[in-house]
Amino acid sequence: MKFLQSLIAQTRFAGRGGSLGRVSGLRFFSVSTEEYSKRNYANNVAEYNTVLGSLTAQRRNFLLKDVYDDMMLDGVKPTRDTFHSLVVGTMKGARMQDAFFFIDQMKIMGLVPDVTLYNFLISTCGKCKNSDKAIQILEEMKCMDIKPNVQTYICLLHACAADGRLDQVYAVVRDMTAAGLGLNKFCYAGLIVAHKNKTPLSDDFAAKVIEFVERSKIWSSVETDSGNAENVMMGVSDEELYNLPTAEYAHRRGAFLGRIFTAYHTAFNAAADLKNVELTDTLLEMLDKDGKSPDIYIMLQVIRCYCHAGDIDRGLRTFDDCVNSGKPIAAELFTTLAEGAMAGYTEKGMQIAQDILVRMNERNFFVNSKMGSELLLIAAGEKTGGYTTANFIWDMMRARKVNPSFAAVEAYYQGLKDREIPEDDPRLLLVSQTYDNLRARFGNRVNLNV
Repeated sequence: MKFLQSLIAQTRFAGRGGSLGRVSGLRFFSVSTEEYSKRNYANNVAEYNTVLGSLTAQRRNFLLKDVYDDMMLDGVKPTRDTFHSLVVGTMKGARMQDAFFFIDQMKIMGLVPDVTLYNFLISTCGKCKNSDKAIQILEEMKCMDIKPNVQTYICLLHACAADGRLDQVYAVVRDMTAAGLGLNKFCYAGLIVAHKNKTPLSDDFAAKVIEFVERSKIWSSVETDSGNAENVMMGVSDEELYNLPTAEYAHRRGAFLGRIFTAYHTAFNAAADLKNVELTDTLLEMLDKDGKSPDIYIMLQVIRCYCHAGDIDRGLRTFDDCVNSGKPIAAELFTTLAEGAMAGYTEKGMQIAQDILVRMNERNFFVNSKMGSELLLIAAGEKTGGYTTANFIWDMMRARKVNPSFAAVEAYYQGLKDREIPEDDPRLLLVSQTYDNLRARFGNRVNLNV
């Protein structure tokens, strides 16, 4: 019965018309050998590994299990490298259930996971905010006589920090100290995250953040040991492995990220999340005292903090100072200010957001699908006013042939319907058609970019 269910599931997947849409044993009898060869996308383990690497690089992690199923149906035996690619992909996609499935499959085939794979697994648990499972993994490692390394402890620290479990975080710190390891900048970043995620927020939160940033400047023996050549080869940055707030930004804009500011990055991000202007100003003074200039990521958090705290004018001044400084700038500066200005949907803020996006276009910066979709999703939430900002973002993406996500299109479509717009309005008709097409493709999978 399970086999038949598997066939049905794969048939449905094949019906979606994707490049991986192949059905099991029946396909051998329905087409000729020559026709099958044309349809087949991989014939051996090396080719399958290449496909897995490509899907991970494209962030299409939801297809990894389908590829693995095809390998099994083709009788191709996965290697250790295959499982490394699968687990890395599921970690990047925060797909914990798939990650444990691949580890179990690996064990069934007689392959023992190494410390690097266990680190990826702990990191995945952290991304899914399941610290209990992360702790269980460490216990399993000890039972299997697999010695944890520096990255294991830091991954576990961040997994517990994601849940705001200060007691467990400090327990990991004690374990590191007992093992003769000092704390590095990633550890102090984790401590900041743990204090930010703890509920209720402690009264001395700002003081703790400042303390951890100061202590992170002290060199530690861990600094030289935390890197891993295999992680670099597989495209896993430290920011992504430890689930730092800079992980996504490092993936897209690594050249604009000053790695010496790791603790500062986390501190500024926390201050922005909590709309703590006083802490943001203190951190800027600390940077100035150190004789260092903030990088773009820090400026993004400063602008975000000011705008979400209600001081859009200060956010705009900070943006202008950054743009006029003569230093390299990125599209995220424009989109961050636009997003912040739209907070509260005030008439002034919506106009500033639109003006900033006009300036962005004039400088030949463009938004990708992710940034454009996030902007459209926020702008679509405007309940009053002329809806001009949402319309402008939609037109901007159309002009650049950038496709918004289903969630953004749905929100924009509902916003248009809520207004008194004639049913034969060209804009409404176009958005309605786009919405229907995306709904037919993705159904309830609202978070996929197309």
